[in-house]
Amino acid sequence: MEEREATSFLEQLRQEGLITESTRPVWEMILPRRLRRMYEVLNERTRYITVLIEAVDDPHNQAAVLRTAEAFGVQDVHIVTGKAPFSPNRLVTRYADQWLTLHHKPDIKTAIADLKSQGYQVYASYLGEGTIPVSNIDLSQPTALLFGNEHSGVSEEALRLADGTFVIPMYGFVQSFNISVAAALALYDVTERARRQAGRHYYLLPGEKKALYEQWMWQTLNPRIRKQLQQQGYAIQTNEGQLGSFS
Repeated sequence: MEEREATSFLEQLRQEGLITESTRPVWEMILPRRLRRMYEVLNERTRYITVLIEAVDDPHNQAAVLRTAEAFGVQDVHIVTGKAPFSPNRLVTRYADQWLTLHHKPDIKTAIADLKSQGYQVYASYLGEGTIPVSNIDLSQPTALLFGNEHSGVSEEALRLADGTFVIPMYGFVQSFNISVAAALALYDVTERARRQAGRHYYLLPGEKKALYEQWMWQTLNPRIRKQLQQQGYAIQTNEGQLGSFS
Protein backbone atom coordinates (compact mmCIF):
# COMPACT_ATOMS: atom_id res chain seq x y z
CA MET A 1 0.00 0.00 0.00
CA GLU A 2 1.45 3.36 -1.06
CA GLU A 3 1.94 6.09 1.54
CA ARG A 4 -0.84 8.30 0.21
CA GLU A 5 -3.28 5.41 0.12
CA ALA A 6 -2.27 4.34 3.63
CA THR A 7 -2.76 7.87 4.98
CA SER A 8 -6.20 8.08 3.40
CA PHE A 9 -7.20 4.69 4.80
CA LEU A 10 -6.05 5.57 8.33
CA GLU A 11 -8.11 8.75 8.14
CA GLN A 12 -11.12 6.65 7.13
CA LEU A 13 -10.59 4.42 10.17
CA ARG A 14 -10.42 7.53 12.39
CA GLN A 15 -13.64 8.92 10.96
CA GLU A 16 -15.40 5.62 11.58
CA GLY A 17 -14.07 5.56 15.14
CA LEU A 18 -12.16 2.31 14.68
CA ILE A 19 -8.82 3.86 15.60
CA THR A 20 -8.30 6.69 18.07
CA GLU A 21 -5.46 8.56 19.69
CA SER A 22 -5.78 6.34 22.75
CA THR A 23 -5.15 3.25 20.63
CA ARG A 24 -2.34 4.83 18.60
CA PRO A 25 0.39 2.81 20.42
CA VAL A 26 -1.26 -0.32 19.03
CA TRP A 27 -2.30 0.57 15.49
CA GLU A 28 0.97 2.31 14.70
CA MET A 29 2.64 -1.09 15.18
CA ILE A 30 0.51 -2.69 12.43
CA LEU A 31 1.09 -2.40 8.70
CA PRO A 32 -1.74 -0.53 6.92
CA ARG A 33 -2.38 -3.47 4.61
CA ARG A 34 -2.94 -5.66 7.67
CA LEU A 35 -5.32 -3.08 9.12
CA ARG A 36 -7.19 -3.03 5.82
CA ARG A 37 -7.53 -6.81 5.73
CA MET A 38 -9.00 -6.82 9.24
CA TYR A 39 -11.31 -3.97 8.23
CA GLU A 40 -12.59 -5.88 5.21
CA VAL A 41 -13.33 -8.95 7.32
CA LEU A 42 -14.92 -6.85 10.06
CA ASN A 43 -17.42 -5.39 7.63
CA GLU A 44 -18.69 -8.87 6.77
CA ARG A 45 -19.00 -10.09 10.37
CA THR A 46 -22.41 -11.03 11.77
CA ARG A 47 -24.13 -11.81 15.03
CA TYR A 48 -27.46 -12.28 13.29
CA ILE A 49 -26.51 -15.94 12.81
CA THR A 50 -24.75 -17.78 15.60
CA VAL A 51 -23.73 -21.35 16.47
CA LEU A 52 -24.33 -23.44 19.58
CA ILE A 53 -22.56 -26.77 20.01
CA GLU A 54 -23.59 -29.28 22.66
CA ALA A 55 -21.24 -32.01 23.89
CA VAL A 56 -19.06 -32.09 20.78
CA ASP A 57 -16.17 -34.09 22.20
CA ASP A 58 -13.73 -34.67 19.37
CA PRO A 59 -11.03 -31.96 19.18
CA HIS A 60 -10.98 -32.16 15.38
CA ASN A 61 -14.74 -31.61 15.19
CA GLN A 62 -14.58 -28.80 17.72
CA ALA A 63 -11.90 -27.13 15.64
CA ALA A 64 -13.68 -27.68 12.35
CA VAL A 65 -16.85 -25.99 13.58
CA LEU A 66 -14.86 -22.97 14.75
CA ARG A 67 -13.01 -22.73 11.47
CA THR A 68 -16.26 -23.00 9.52
CA ALA A 69 -17.96 -20.32 11.61
CA GLU A 70 -15.05 -17.96 11.10
CA ALA A 71 -14.95 -18.64 7.36
CA PHE A 72 -18.62 -17.68 6.98
CA GLY A 73 -18.25 -14.53 9.06
CA VAL A 74 -20.13 -15.79 12.13
CA GLN A 75 -18.61 -14.04 15.11
CA ASP A 76 -20.05 -15.92 18.11
CA VAL A 77 -19.90 -19.60 18.99
CA HIS A 78 -21.63 -20.86 22.14
CA ILE A 79 -20.23 -23.98 23.75
CA VAL A 80 -21.67 -26.55 26.15
CA THR A 81 -19.03 -29.15 26.92
CA GLY A 82 -19.76 -32.86 27.13
CA LYS A 83 -17.62 -35.69 28.46
CA ALA A 84 -14.43 -34.24 27.00
CA PRO A 85 -13.06 -30.74 27.60
CA PHE A 86 -13.30 -28.12 24.90
CA SER A 87 -9.82 -28.23 23.40
CA PRO A 88 -9.99 -27.66 19.63
CA ASN A 89 -7.11 -29.02 17.57
CA ARG A 90 -4.83 -26.15 16.57
CA LEU A 91 -3.75 -27.86 13.37
CA VAL A 92 -7.38 -27.83 12.25
CA THR A 93 -8.43 -24.38 13.45
CA ARG A 94 -5.34 -22.75 11.93
CA TYR A 95 -5.93 -20.16 14.68
CA ALA A 96 -9.32 -19.22 13.26
CA ASP A 97 -10.68 -19.25 16.81
CA GLN A 98 -8.60 -16.22 17.78
CA TRP A 99 -10.88 -14.09 15.60
CA LEU A 100 -14.08 -15.43 17.20
CA THR A 101 -15.96 -14.66 20.40
CA LEU A 102 -16.46 -17.89 22.34
CA HIS A 103 -19.17 -18.19 24.99
CA HIS A 104 -18.83 -21.15 27.37
CA LYS A 105 -22.14 -22.15 28.97
CA PRO A 106 -22.62 -24.49 31.97
CA ASP A 107 -25.50 -26.47 30.44
CA ILE A 108 -27.81 -26.56 27.45
CA LYS A 109 -30.76 -25.07 29.33
CA THR A 110 -28.76 -21.97 30.23
CA ALA A 111 -27.29 -21.70 26.74
CA ILE A 112 -30.66 -21.77 25.00
CA ALA A 113 -32.29 -19.48 27.56
CA ASP A 114 -29.50 -16.92 27.12
CA LEU A 115 -29.84 -17.00 23.35
CA LYS A 116 -33.62 -16.59 23.48
CA SER A 117 -33.27 -13.67 25.89
CA GLN A 118 -31.12 -11.98 23.25
CA GLY A 119 -33.82 -12.44 20.61
CA TYR A 120 -32.55 -15.58 18.89
CA GLN A 121 -34.65 -18.47 17.69
CA VAL A 122 -32.87 -21.80 18.14
CA TYR A 123 -32.97 -24.53 15.52
CA ALA A 124 -31.40 -27.90 16.30
CA SER A 125 -29.88 -30.29 13.79
CA TYR A 126 -32.05 -33.43 14.04
CA LEU A 127 -32.96 -36.40 11.87
CA GLY A 128 -36.27 -37.29 13.54
CA GLU A 129 -39.88 -36.74 12.66
CA GLY A 130 -41.18 -33.22 12.14
CA THR A 131 -37.89 -31.67 11.10
CA ILE A 132 -37.64 -29.26 8.18
CA PRO A 133 -34.97 -28.78 5.51
CA VAL A 134 -32.38 -26.19 6.52
CA SER A 135 -33.42 -24.09 3.52
CA ASN A 136 -36.91 -23.74 5.04
CA ILE A 137 -35.79 -22.07 8.27
CA ASP A 138 -37.44 -18.67 8.49
CA LEU A 139 -34.63 -16.15 8.96
CA SER A 140 -36.77 -13.10 9.71
CA GLN A 141 -35.21 -12.99 13.18
CA PRO A 142 -31.71 -13.73 14.53
CA THR A 143 -31.08 -17.48 14.44
CA ALA A 144 -28.87 -19.90 16.34
CA LEU A 145 -28.01 -23.27 14.82
CA LEU A 146 -27.52 -26.03 17.39
CA PHE A 147 -25.32 -29.05 16.66
CA GLY A 148 -24.98 -31.98 19.04
CA ASN A 149 -22.66 -34.81 19.93
CA GLU A 150 -20.95 -36.74 17.12
CA HIS A 151 -22.69 -40.00 18.05
CA SER A 152 -25.88 -39.21 19.96
CA GLY A 153 -26.77 -35.86 18.43
CA VAL A 154 -28.53 -33.14 20.40
CA SER A 155 -29.97 -34.05 23.79
CA GLU A 156 -33.67 -34.60 24.49
CA GLU A 157 -33.61 -31.50 26.67
CA ALA A 158 -32.23 -29.45 23.81
CA LEU A 159 -34.95 -30.73 21.49
CA ARG A 160 -37.63 -29.72 24.00
CA LEU A 161 -36.19 -26.24 24.40
CA ALA A 162 -35.41 -25.52 20.74
CA ASP A 163 -37.84 -23.58 18.57
CA GLY A 164 -37.55 -26.11 15.80
CA THR A 165 -35.35 -28.71 14.14
CA PHE A 166 -33.71 -28.89 10.74
CA VAL A 167 -32.06 -31.41 8.51
CA ILE A 168 -29.77 -31.20 5.51
CA PRO A 169 -31.45 -33.24 2.77
CA MET A 170 -29.47 -36.28 1.63
CA TYR A 171 -30.09 -38.54 -1.35
CA GLY A 172 -27.62 -41.37 -0.83
CA PHE A 173 -27.44 -44.44 1.40
CA VAL A 174 -25.79 -42.64 4.32
CA GLN A 175 -28.09 -41.30 7.03
CA SER A 176 -26.12 -38.31 8.30
CA PHE A 177 -23.17 -36.00 7.79
CA ASN A 178 -20.23 -35.58 10.13
CA ILE A 179 -20.91 -32.57 12.36
CA SER A 180 -18.18 -30.51 10.70
CA VAL A 181 -19.72 -31.09 7.27
CA ALA A 182 -23.24 -30.46 8.56
CA ALA A 183 -22.16 -27.17 10.12
CA ALA A 184 -20.49 -26.05 6.90
CA LEU A 185 -23.47 -26.86 4.71
CA ALA A 186 -25.99 -25.33 7.11
CA LEU A 187 -24.01 -22.15 7.70
CA TYR A 188 -23.48 -21.63 3.99
CA ASP A 189 -27.23 -21.75 3.41
CA VAL A 190 -28.37 -19.60 6.32
CA THR A 191 -25.68 -16.93 6.05
CA GLU A 192 -26.34 -16.47 2.34
CA ARG A 193 -30.09 -16.16 2.87
CA ALA A 194 -29.89 -14.07 6.03
CA ARG A 195 -27.49 -11.60 4.40
CA ARG A 196 -30.08 -10.91 1.71
CA GLN A 197 -33.11 -11.03 3.99
CA ALA A 198 -31.88 -9.05 7.00
CA GLY A 199 -30.06 -6.32 5.11
CA ARG A 200 -28.16 -3.93 7.40
CA HIS A 201 -29.42 -5.79 10.48
CA TYR A 202 -27.23 -8.71 9.47
CA TYR A 203 -24.00 -6.82 10.21
CA LEU A 204 -22.38 -5.59 13.40
CA LEU A 205 -23.35 -2.30 15.02
CA PRO A 206 -20.73 0.49 15.11
CA GLY A 207 -19.94 -0.10 18.79
CA GLU A 208 -19.50 -3.82 18.19
CA LYS A 209 -17.19 -3.11 15.27
CA LYS A 210 -15.03 -0.78 17.32
CA ALA A 211 -14.64 -3.24 20.20
CA LEU A 212 -13.86 -6.12 17.88
CA TYR A 213 -11.42 -4.14 15.75
CA GLU A 214 -9.49 -3.08 18.86
CA GLN A 215 -9.36 -6.70 19.99
CA TRP A 216 -8.11 -7.88 16.62
CA MET A 217 -5.47 -5.15 16.49
CA TRP A 218 -4.22 -6.16 19.92
CA GLN A 219 -3.96 -9.86 19.24
CA THR A 220 -2.28 -9.41 15.86
CA LEU A 221 0.69 -7.84 17.62
CA ASN A 222 3.77 -9.86 18.48
CA PRO A 223 3.45 -11.17 22.08
CA ARG A 224 6.67 -9.36 23.01
CA ILE A 225 5.18 -6.05 21.87
CA ARG A 226 1.94 -6.76 23.71
CA LYS A 227 3.91 -7.35 26.89
CA GLN A 228 5.77 -4.07 26.46
CA LEU A 229 2.52 -2.19 25.93
CA GLN A 230 0.95 -3.85 28.95
CA GLN A 231 3.85 -2.68 31.06
CA GLN A 232 3.08 0.84 29.83
CA GLY A 233 -0.58 0.43 30.78
CA TYR A 234 -2.03 -0.36 27.36
CA ALA A 235 -4.29 -3.38 26.85
CA ILE A 236 -7.83 -4.29 25.86
CA GLN A 237 -10.52 -6.88 26.40
CA THR A 238 -9.72 -10.05 24.45
CA ASN A 239 -11.14 -13.54 24.12
CA GLU A 240 -8.81 -14.54 26.93
CA GLY A 241 -10.16 -11.93 29.33
CA GLN A 242 -9.47 -8.40 30.51
CA LEU A 243 -5.83 -7.46 30.13
CA GLY A 244 -6.19 -3.84 31.14
CA SER A 245 -7.45 -0.69 29.42
CA PHE A 246 -6.28 2.07 27.16
CA SER A 247 -5.43 5.26 29.01
